[in-house]
Amino acid sequence: MDYAQLYDDAPCGYLLTDDDGTIVAVNDTFVSWTGHPRAALLGTRVQKLMPIGDQILYSTHCMPQLAIGGAVAEIAIEVIAAGGQRRAALLSATRTPGTADRAAQVKVIIFSAHERRRYEKELVAARRRAEESEARRASAEADLHHLAWHDSLTGLLNRAGLTTHLATPSGSSEMGEHHGGELRADPPQRGVLFIDLDHFKEVNDSLGHAAGDQLLTVVAARLQNAVRKEATLARLSGDEFVVVDTFTTDQEAAALAERLLEALNAPLVIDGLEIVVSASIGAAVAHTAEDTFEGLLRHADIAMYRAKARGRNGWQLHDLTHADPAVDRLRLLGELRRGIERGELRLHYQPRMNLAGDHLVGVEALVRWQHPTRGLLPPGEFIEIAEDSGLVRELGVWVLDAAITQAVQWHQAGLGGGRIEMAVNLSARQLADPHLIDRITHVLTRRGLEPSLLVLEITETALMVDPDAALATLHALKALGVGLAIDDFGTGYSSFSYLKAFPVDELKIDRSFVTGLGADTGDSAIVASCVQLAHAVGLRAVAEGVETRAQQQALGRVS
Repeated sequence: MDYAQLYDDAPCGYLLTDDDGTIVAVNDTFVSWTGHPRAALLGTRVQKLMPIGDQILYSTHCMPQLAIGGAVAEIAIEVIAAGGQRRAALLSATRTPGTADRAAQVKVIIFSAHERRRYEKELVAARRRAEESEARRASAEADLHHLAWHDSLTGLLNRAGLTTHLATPSGSSEMGEHHGGELRADPPQRGVLFIDLDHFKEVNDSLGHAAGDQLLTVVAARLQNAVRKEATLARLSGDEFVVVDTFTTDQEAAALAERLLEALNAPLVIDGLEIVVSASIGAAVAHTAEDTFEGLLRHADIAMYRAKARGRNGWQLHDLTHADPAVDRLRLLGELRRGIERGELRLHYQPRMNLAGDHLVGVEALVRWQHPTRGLLPPGEFIEIAEDSGLVRELGVWVLDAAITQAVQWHQAGLGGGRIEMAVNLSARQLADPHLIDRITHVLTRRGLEPSLLVLEITETALMVDPDAALATLHALKALGVGLAIDDFGTGYSSFSYLKAFPVDELKIDRSFVTGLGADTGDSAIVASCVQLAHAVGLRAVAEGVETRAQQQALGRVS
């Protein structure tokens, strides 16, 4: 850093003098401001640059003060410029005592009063700008927080804002112990009401999103007017709203739900159409200190879906005796995943008999789960959750491998002359698995089973999820050499067109029709029609669930 340059370019005059005021150094700023040549200034006493009155002031006040205290500050004087003009200034000085090797030195600072006022104004203005900038920054930060924590359409708290608000002491204390202007005798407990508008999607689809937004705004205003000011109202997402308040009894929460429904049910006109708003409301009230907001929200959500299931435009209160289905499903899913790893699955085999010769032609593999605490579970207890979660692919691989392994063992033992077919069910998710063909090929090759002895059963519903993709997969399976069957025929689409399009070998008539064979004329007629249809298009007909001799005989008659 060039200190000499800083000294010369300083915004004020700098002079160095000895104890009697003789100038020994001066910076460019003072030379420029006074107009005196540097050479004329050096060796001149600083007092000589002042009017007589200021000379006396400097000699009688400043110099003694410097000698005693070592400093003087902002003494108002005038400086006579080269042209004779008097210029107002402020003088400050500090004295450095001398030593044996160096004489005492006085540093004099002379600031133009005019420049000083200008700098002061600039400093004040800069401070104001800084304060205004800080105010704008604080305002912008507040706006950002508001945007982050509030719904832009209704102005209500959003999910993040609701969680943050309830986590603060002020958010909890706002829902105090007074309700309806009366002192509450019992300690209040936090409660949550979960509100979901009925058929809101129809408004969006028919009138457009602008109309939907208008409806949401009206709903928000009505809810705001229906709750007490200490309650907290939020819009979670879409057409879902939440009210958080305190209640001494469950009946108070139920009464609030009734008031909310009454407020919402009032007709309103949007785009010239009268619309009646309805909603399904679920309520949950804490009964212990351990009941968290998130837990109450989940319970209220479950109760809301129960209200929808019971016809909508109503409310339901969370029943503590009811288990949380979402938690139960997650628990069961985890147990099933571990059950597959621990080898808890079992295969039971249902025989497939040839009606004409009354002999065994194959079996169908049916999976069961030997649960460690609940005992043997049928597929209805766990297949749906496996399908929804995607775990059915892992489960299906195990079933396929176990069934084919068993088929090979039976063939090696000579059961059924070594030609027993093994039927295995495929789910919709398995059918959509891009690795399905590779998985089946790998198991068949590794276990050594002839592909024609494997029959894969697919339901009508699974085939119609994506018919084009299903058709491509079925052709690939057919090329592999395995047999294909349509399971539960008669309960789904029962379309003649797909029977013609899909390369299947067999039609399985659902057991719901087979059960009535010989006893119900309607069931008998349906089974007969299915058998005739299968034979007409060149397919093998299989009746599922024949368990009595009477059913077998009735099936023989309709076949």
